[in-house]
Amino acid sequence: MTKSDIQLKQDIEAELAWEPQVNAAHIGVTVEKGAVSLLGTVDSYAEKWAAQDAIKRVAGVRTVAQDLTVKVRSEHERSDSDIAVAVQAALTWDVVVPPTVTATVRQGTVTLEGMAAWNYQREAAERAVRYLKGVAAVRNDVRLVAQVSAAQVKEKVQAALQRQASLDGHSIHIEASGGKVTLSGHASSWQSIEDAAHAAWAVPGVVEVVDLVKHAMTV
Repeated sequence: MTKSDIQLKQDIEAELAWEPQVNAAHIGVTVEKGAVSLLGTVDSYAEKWAAQDAIKRVAGVRTVAQDLTVKVRSEHERSDSDIAVAVQAALTWDVVVPPTVTATVRQGTVTLEGMAAWNYQREAAERAVRYLKGVAAVRNDVRLVAQVSAAQVKEKVQAALQRQASLDGHSIHIEASGGKVTLSGHASSWQSIEDAAHAAWAVPGVVEVVDLVKHAMTV
């Protein structure tokens, strides 16, 4: 049964209140036709991510737009120099992050640059610094290098979707241009949408995934 915007808003507020990593009292929620917007402040960049993940767990959410401002708590404040040292250590000690990934810090914002062969390495670099004290935002500018043809990419993505996306694999369409993959169509859940994107990123040579798959509401 499709939820009304009022019911969906109540469910989202309840989920945020239930999530221990989130201070729901500082977050406002608006809902319009299944599109959710978050406004307010959070104490850390990690909390900002936790709030977004919590929203996606709620049935009926179609899209999420968040405008949460990170206001680092005084006991977690660090200078850019201190953050840079911690970031370098985190990247160096992470076994997944390649040494070609570098970082700069300005006013609490960490910018990741350099190159990687796989998207999971790029994502690992962001995760490595997401929970550090003093970090207010992370900008991931790590570039991926294409390694195979567009035809090979499309074929491999299609095969991966059929293996991993169950019935939703037939309702998701794929276009490939070089190392760029565009996914469109619809899926029955957020998990299926994320699984499809993960399947695309897992193909060698993919350097960009444009995810246009819509969450189809079930009746």
